[in-house]
Amino acid sequence: MEYRCRLGTPTGQIVEEVHVSESEDRLRHDLEQRGFCVLGVHPRGLAGRFTLPSIAGRRRVPTREFLVFNQELATLLKAGMPLVQSLDILRSRVEHPTFRAVLDDVHERVRGGGSLSDAFALQGDLFPGAYVASLLAGEKSGSLDGVLRRFVAYMKVIGNVKRRTLSALIYPAVLVSLSLVVVAIIVLKVIPEFSSFYDSFGGRLPLATRVILQGSTLIREHILLLLGGAALAGAGVWSWWRRPGQRARIDRVILRVPWAGSTVRRFVTSQVARTLATLLGGGLPLVEAIEIASRSTANQYLSAELRAAGQRVREGEGFAAALAARGVYPDVFVKMTEVGESTGALQEMLSSLADFYDEEIETELGRFVTLVEPALLIIMGVVIASLLLALYMPLFQLTSVASTPAT
Repeated sequence: MEYRCRLGTPTGQIVEEVHVSESEDRLRHDLEQRGFCVLGVHPRGLAGRFTLPSIAGRRRVPTREFLVFNQELATLLKAGMPLVQSLDILRSRVEHPTFRAVLDDVHERVRGGGSLSDAFALQGDLFPGAYVASLLAGEKSGSLDGVLRRFVAYMKVIGNVKRRTLSALIYPAVLVSLSLVVVAIIVLKVIPEFSSFYDSFGGRLPLATRVILQGSTLIREHILLLLGGAALAGAGVWSWWRRPGQRARIDRVILRVPWAGSTVRRFVTSQVARTLATLLGGGLPLVEAIEIASRSTANQYLSAELRAAGQRVREGEGFAAALAARGVYPDVFVKMTEVGESTGALQEMLSSLADFYDEEIETELGRFVTLVEPALLIIMGVVIASLLLALYMPLFQLTSVASTPAT
């Protein structure tokens, strides 16, 4: 039977080859005897091609349930319970239908002699690459429970940073939404009432009032056309965004935006450093850890740069020197990586760097919220006040004319 194999060579390269063997276990044994690090073995026939999309194409697995499963699996393994029995116990306790179907498939594959890392790798993109790599490292080192605990801690830290970021942005988003709703009510409901009144008034209106009244009329008469145009524009932007290479270009432009670019760069650097530290702590080689970390990076431009640095490391160059040659990651990241390589404590340095950047991100977000909240309130007040003032200005003029005594 033919198998598609993803292998790590003794020189540190990662290759994909097709091999023929009577069984997956025999093929694994033969490849390991030849000095390869087996990263994945998948059947090349119809079974390997069509078994998984029905599972991987469903809804995503809830993060909380995924972390609970890994915590419980690590506890059972540390207590000495066999892997197959642990999976059998845990899959019966899972409530989410997608995750339960995945664990049923994983349990069957492991019970049939497959490895846990391969069983999860066969689920497609349903699980992060760092998780599959951590499982592989745990299986190779014989400390699967410790690797699982380290990965759970990594996911919790990443999740906390994302939650703090979203929490900091919620209030400004609410203010912007409320201001847009208020402006829409004024334009679509309040201004038309004043327009009919001023039509009967007959006087010449101030320029600001005429502009607001004509703008409101234009919007109300062509609202369907405007909404359709907005939808078409959105579809065009989305189609352009999905073209190959566009995401990396946009991500590169984002890095040049004042304040936002530096914050995104810090967040990506923190994510890369923590992913590398987790994978290195699990026993994975640096070259493979860099490749997996590049695939786990949200910013496509920085991901490509990290992948290019990993290629230079594969050719024998130091990681810090490869990062410095690219010139896109912060100097602090490069310097601490250099110190970690020279002292043999790269994992600890990367963990410290990730903690440092997480604190910086939280501080920057706090400053952002502190400055943006009053600025949004002021802008919202100015816009609404300007609209109302333009509407009521003719009434003020009428009142002043009416109160002027006749001569």
